[in-house]
Amino acid sequence: MSTVLTGRSRKAALAFIFITVLIDVLSFGVIIPVLPHLVQAFVGGKTDTASYWIALFGTGYALIQFFAAPVLGALSDRYGRRPVILLSCFGLGLDFILMALAPNLAWLFAGRLIAAVTSASFTTANAYVADVTPPQTRAKSYGMIGAAFGLGFIIGPVMGGVLGDIDLRLPFWVAAGLALLNVLYGLFILPESLPPERRSARLDLSHANPIGTIRLLRSYPQVFGLAAVMFIANLAHYVYPSVFVLFADHRYGWGPREVAWVLGVVGAFSVIVNGLLVGRVVRRIGERRTLLFGLACGALGFFVYGIAGAGWLFLLGMPVTALWALAGPATQSLVTQQVGSDVQGRIQGSLMSLVALAGIIGPTLFAGSFGWFIGPQAPVHLPGIPFLIASVLLVAGFVVAWRHARLSSPPA
Repeated sequence: MSTVLTGRSRKAALAFIFITVLIDVLSFGVIIPVLPHLVQAFVGGKTDTASYWIALFGTGYALIQFFAAPVLGALSDRYGRRPVILLSCFGLGLDFILMALAPNLAWLFAGRLIAAVTSASFTTANAYVADVTPPQTRAKSYGMIGAAFGLGFIIGPVMGGVLGDIDLRLPFWVAAGLALLNVLYGLFILPESLPPERRSARLDLSHANPIGTIRLLRSYPQVFGLAAVMFIANLAHYVYPSVFVLFADHRYGWGPREVAWVLGVVGAFSVIVNGLLVGRVVRRIGERRTLLFGLACGALGFFVYGIAGAGWLFLLGMPVTALWALAGPATQSLVTQQVGSDVQGRIQGSLMSLVALAGIIGPTLFAGSFGWFIGPQAPVHLPGIPFLIASVLLVAGFVVAWRHARLSSPPA
């Protein structure tokens, strides 16, 4: 059972977590347009080689997170959400400082490992929302968290593109400052959402490993099916960080500034969908149909990206793909309605572990296929192949959701 707040207290708590997620995403967003180009500079400007290194970075990050996320979820169930969020933000700050100072790829890689160990703010934010909102409005609240993501990606990449034109390392310093500022914000303002009487009686680490993660999810059959959908959807989503910057440069000749503006438009669409549409659509057609509709739009949008031979055609697919954002809040709402507050952190940690597993597979799948199909050994020049693969994945996710996304009565 959740610790549900009402009225002004609930709105204030959600505002706190909204700002926390916003600053985290903003700090990530400012480095998106420049990190691949920094890697490219370290490998002599070779796009295909940089693509393979980006894949290695993403896989290493996700592998560490795969093991760390369930542990941090268990810690939030036992000791509360607030300290875990603060730890995460502090780790991100250290990560960006290391990357700003990095003289080589090894330093960059070390910075990503630090972030992977502590990156639990998004996971814990999901548990936080479940703590303070009633089930009937939970999808709308998760939509607001999605809007924070979108707003961060409006401002962040644009800032990163502008700052990156001045110096490739300047965005990393700005990101470090934002992350550490978030630590101070949370330290003095962010309230705890999980009171002691609602916490786990002990620190349960039995599920804080890959096998335990699967066992925990299987103990909630409804959650297990939704977890499979989340895994597939997140695997498809990794096409963006894995190849988009290099793809846009190779196919359309877009530099950091153009990429930043395109990502800003993506963020604007995300704010509109998450902030204005999620609550209305869920009230009208329910979580299950919202999830299915979102997945269908994502599959269609990625297909358009994959076949778009010109930049303006790619842009036409963006409004369609934006509606995919309906699926995430609906899925989270369905999941959280099946479990109590004392295990929300572990469930969210387990889900984040699956997201990390997708991150282990995704960069290799997408960056590897992109590098192969633009290289001299490719049987056909097809730079859009990563987006076509993502489209097929979302079709598979739609089939799984059709079979398993049913809302049953939550446990006592």
